[in-house]
Amino acid sequence: MHDFILAEDSELWDIICDGLFIPMKTIGEPAVTVPKTRKEYNDTDRKAIEKNFRAKKIPVCGIRPDEYNMISACQSPKEIWEALQMAHEGTTQIKQSKIDMLTTEYELFKMKDEG
Repeated sequence: MHDFILAEDSELWDIICDGLFIPMKTIGEPAVTVPKTRKEYNDTDRKAIEKNFRAKKIPVCGIRPDEYNMISACQSPKEIWEALQMAHEGTTQIKQSKIDMLTTEYELFKMKDEG
């Protein structure tokens, strides 16, 4: 999936990994950064917001109906990506357990082959 997204647009992958782009502005003394209202968006902001929607659509396009039910409550592309990763790969602890199990199986196979 990652390669497909990069081929589409590397900024989409940034949105998936880092979260949605939110147009911001600086106001007041001392200066504070706050989100812009829709009326304050310029063309660059609108294009970036459009990428938010495209980034959310990409992971959704290639999933099964049961996976869609799992991610339907996700609000951002990052949440969708994390939910899909969890469903297919598991947590870091689960991945490490799988690696340990496969390593043990390989070592047992290797000992059988040598014996």
